[in-house]
Amino acid sequence: MSKGGWVLAATILGSSMAFIDGTVVNVALPALQAAFGASLSDVQWVVESYALFLAALLLIGGSLGDLYGRRRIYAAGVVLFTAASVWCGLAGDIRQLIVARGIQGVGGALLVPGSLALISASFPPETRGRAIGTWSGFTSITAAIGPVLGGWFTQHGSWRWVFFINLPLGVAVVLLTWWKVPESDGGNHGQGLDWPGGLLAAAGLGGIVFGLIERSMWVGVLGVVGLAGLLYRESQAEAPMIPLGLFRSRNFSGANLLTLFLYSALSGVLFFFPMTLIQVQRYTPTQAGAALLPLILLMFLLSRWSGGLIDRYGPKIPLVVGPCVAGAGFALLAVPGLGGPYWSTYFPAVLVLGMGMAITVVVKGATPVMNAVDQNHAGTASGINNAVSRVAGLLAVAVFGAMMSGVFDGALTRRLDGLGLPAAERARVEGERAKLAAIATKDARARGAIDEAFLAGYRAVLWTAAGLALASSLSAAVLIRRESQ
Repeated sequence: MSKGGWVLAATILGSSMAFIDGTVVNVALPALQAAFGASLSDVQWVVESYALFLAALLLIGGSLGDLYGRRRIYAAGVVLFTAASVWCGLAGDIRQLIVARGIQGVGGALLVPGSLALISASFPPETRGRAIGTWSGFTSITAAIGPVLGGWFTQHGSWRWVFFINLPLGVAVVLLTWWKVPESDGGNHGQGLDWPGGLLAAAGLGGIVFGLIERSMWVGVLGVVGLAGLLYRESQAEAPMIPLGLFRSRNFSGANLLTLFLYSALSGVLFFFPMTLIQVQRYTPTQAGAALLPLILLMFLLSRWSGGLIDRYGPKIPLVVGPCVAGAGFALLAVPGLGGPYWSTYFPAVLVLGMGMAITVVVKGATPVMNAVDQNHAGTASGINNAVSRVAGLLAVAVFGAMMSGVFDGALTRRLDGLGLPAAERARVEGERAKLAAIATKDARARGAIDEAFLAGYRAVLWTAAGLALASSLSAAVLIRRESQ
């Protein structure tokens, strides 16, 4: 195998671990909730602790590679991610798992930007695009297989194997990286790191997320102050983590606003969709993991066709139409009630959502983001857009979680009031409200009320997601120019 082939193998395997762990855990959340008797806020933190550190430190991770060697930082990220994965699998309680997931996020922030940086440094310009396309294609395949594999492990073994699978992969990646991947750096040895910016990003985002999940207004306000401090810091820093001048480009601002809205919608739905299927619709974890497989495969299969839309129509029209189609998919996901076969309830909605995302993701990545700024900042622009998508997911899980809890509480109270349950059973259900659909009860009437209340909250999330998709389309219509440059 050529040097480039070894680089691709190492970066595909390593980045796949981080991408898989961003979604595969969602399928295991119901099992986690049952194993630890966890509340909704507990399982939110299992997702959010990972997403928080990944989003806040992603740009710092890329800068570390430029300064100290991309291979070295990438390998360090893989080691940290793998060690944290083992801790996740061994966690004795939900708090240990949350802490271990946060450390996973730090490892992910080191390895994710390093993978593309290593590819860029190892391939000449004439073959670099094909190499990045190969990396993107294979990571898409692993992302498609991941939730199915996670569901199978959860159903036939244990949710812990969702994390243990990273151990042999991590060892293989580290050995391959040190054996076959050449070292490179960005030649910026005199340029310092924007640590204050990274810390302000983590504090600001963390404060907002904590305020939303734990319903603490003052912590949320502190988070907003932290983000305001981040903007001030970045406007004054000599080597900012986020060069604010890039946002003077309407295309760049429009593409990032589109990303924020659409990925917020998608991330919130992907958090609650497996819970709905497993806890309310009674799918097995394997079936729930496979339910979104058509979406991911459709995005992969239509990527070349979506790219051709740019040549035919330019970027603006696809970026207006794509989110609208995705919004229709979110709305269709809200239609099914309790019961019914997958093929006539969720499958059509998943196809429509996949079509909308296929149009949007490929076109967004190909032109407005990368070509809206000069090539000296192309890597930074791509990194910012990646970070925006991570921040969108981070905030969405917190916001939609608060929405789900509020709607669920109101709907459950109304339904329980009309049932006339025995006092002891009513008290048992009331005492476990924080678990939502994971409330344990043997009373069939109470079980039905819980399922219907969760479905009411889930529908509120879906309709809000559809609205965010339309806002995404509107941002493209207003800000993105017809020309790709």
